[in-house]
Amino acid sequence: MKSFRAAAALAVLSCLSFATLAQSPPLVVVEDRGGASALPYYESLNLQPRADRPLPRIELPRVPNHAFDEADMLPVRSVRLSPGDVARRVIQAPGLRPLFLIGDDDRSRAWLRQRGPALRELGAVGLVVQVESPQALASLRALIPELPLAPASGDELAQRLGLRHYPVLVTATGIEQ
Repeated sequence: MKSFRAAAALAVLSCLSFATLAQSPPLVVVEDRGGASALPYYESLNLQPRADRPLPRIELPRVPNHAFDEADMLPVRSVRLSPGDVARRVIQAPGLRPLFLIGDDDRSRAWLRQRGPALRELGAVGLVVQVESPQALASLRALIPELPLAPASGDELAQRLGLRHYPVLVTATGIEQ
């Protein structure tokens, strides 16, 4: 009697699973490139600790003896940017603080002298995207001492904003030279 009930229950479950399969949408494989199992890679990591040998000691990196300063960030070279003309265009970047990109070159120096008071009024922050030495950075800062200038690569920003040249001012509403 018990085996009959078990067989009947199994038959009901089988019918239900076939009915479910018949009602569910077919499986769609978008892409199958084949490949090999990754299991050998995981096995080679040997992630399970073994009782017969101690775990290897993890060496922590040494903390430098000196504090880092701005000179440690130099030289800065932005391979995507060079001095040149920048066409004015509109952008929409709400909340973006005005910033400008300059380099250690004659064109940037002249632009900084000319636009310095307006940049100061805007509260713009300067990124020096091409500078070789602390002395060169200091000479740029001496042109307009009230403006904050920081050495930084401009490659990521150039790519995101579609820039190829500097000096340039970037605000929440536009890009201009």
